[in-house]
Amino acid sequence: MKVIKEQLTVFSVGAVSYSLIELLWRQHTHWSMSLTGGTCFTLLYNLYNYSRSMSLFSKCAIGSGIITAVEFLVGMIVNVWQKWNVWDYSDMKFNLLGQVCLLYSFLWFLLSVPISFLSTGLKKRLARYP
Repeated sequence: MKVIKEQLTVFSVGAVSYSLIELLWRQHTHWSMSLTGGTCFTLLYNLYNYSRSMSLFSKCAIGSGIITAVEFLVGMIVNVWQKWNVWDYSDMKFNLLGQVCLLYSFLWFLLSVPISFLSTGLKKRLARYP
């Protein structure tokens, strides 16, 4: 039960945090981005806390890859299949089907820095509570 509570807490932190980032960056968000942010943060939280000896650069590179992959998968579902038009990177250089692009992959790399530290701090904090 403790593991389930931990994972739900981590997912919720990621969902709320990413929604707030989107509101600051784009002045709007979509509920699917909360689910995406929660999923990404949960994946990175578990990876970063499992592989504590990994260098920060490696964590950021892998984090960028994971976030980009999840973003692509979600984009294919919500934008291409469901046609909800949540985002479109078609006008960006080096995009893949308008769902991901090199610029945002780089931004995910940068975002992985605070995610790494937040993951470690959150793990320590959650370990204190039964």
